[in-house]
Amino acid sequence: MRKLAVVLVAFATLTACSSGSQPAPAPRSSSPAPKPTPTHDPNATAASLDPCKILPADAVSKALFLDNLTAVAGPSQDNAANGGKSRSCEYKLGDKAAGALAVTRFEGREGKPAEMVASIKKGKAGARDVAGFADGAVYYVDEQKTATLASAKVVSGTPVLINYTGPAKMTPEQMAPLVKTALAAS
Repeated sequence: MRKLAVVLVAFATLTACSSGSQPAPAPRSSSPAPKPTPTHDPNATAASLDPCKILPADAVSKALFLDNLTAVAGPSQDNAANGGKSRSCEYKLGDKAAGALAVTRFEGREGKPAEMVASIKKGKAGARDVAGFADGAVYYVDEQKTATLASAKVVSGTPVLINYTGPAKMTPEQMAPLVKTALAAS
């Protein structure tokens, strides 16, 4: 099952910006930047995103109605082709996988979250929009029979893609609170 989770995270990372086009420059926002906590360097916020911290196991347990889920750091991967640096967290019930959260940073690149989501939708057959996300979200089930819900945001000037991948039976309604929790905490 661990191999499946590693493949899912790698697949999601590789397809995140696989359309071949560079994301457009992010618009400048007139709203104030969120205040960092005293222990964080505001310039390192995007690089320090820990998937297991932004989506704790208890949040996944609550959303999936499963008790005693654990969160285990998954593999980290860098993709030289698109500049993505991915970290993941795997959620397990005993030794059975309940899903994985991947956080992929595109350091040194500019991009609009809505364009990142549109790129994924364009590249995935059967992908559909999910309502309720400021910059959009997309849900799809791939050929490995895994479901993914992905959204994006800009954190400290760095485009960040957040996606939750789980069994094909997971619906967008089950995954949306998980991705929203991770987006809010990043």
